[in-house]
Amino acid sequence: MSSQLDSYAVPPAVRRVANSFRRVGQISFWSQVVLGVVSTMVLLFTSLFLNNRSTVTTNLPNVPNVSTATQNNPGTGFGLFLTGAGLVILYAGIYWAYSYIRLSKQLQKSDSGRRPKRTDAFSKLRMGLMISMAGMMFTILGGFAVVGTLVGKSFQVSAVSVFGGLPDQVIKGSDIFAVQGVFLVLLAHFIAIASSLWLLRAMSRQ
Repeated sequence: MSSQLDSYAVPPAVRRVANSFRRVGQISFWSQVVLGVVSTMVLLFTSLFLNNRSTVTTNLPNVPNVSTATQNNPGTGFGLFLTGAGLVILYAGIYWAYSYIRLSKQLQKSDSGRRPKRTDAFSKLRMGLMISMAGMMFTILGGFAVVGTLVGKSFQVSAVSVFGGLPDQVIKGSDIFAVQGVFLVLLAHFIAIASSLWLLRAMSRQ
């Protein structure tokens, strides 16, 4: 009964903002958690696969005294490093999305002196945007490095098919898996940015 009376003591505009922070915060939090866990597994698998793919020599069938070596590509490694930085920032964004849920509970307090100020909510949203944009920037740069490596490999394979010979590096499934990991991290940061912008819109309309 007391909680119901407390909810009536909160102004309707503040209640609407609190409900927006709660709903959008939960959607943003759980979406980023799922994408963060999946992208972590993908990038971990890709990193381990690339590390285990150090120079390996295999004899080609029906071709005497000829072998091909598959080596780690520094471009892919650097791309995964930048994407990993974006992933670390994503986990910071997950914590920040959870803080939106906590803020919604604080906004529903009946004591106006204990409720966060409007400027505090705007500052939290701006910080959330900066976190997600920084993570997206690192992830995009990592994606450019990974895709650039794949483009170089595709040209190498094309040249081999035209002029003959054996490629030192070919496009592997793990390379495509790395691109998948990049897009998963990008999607998580996009959801975080969209959530913060939606909450900024909700705050501005009140």
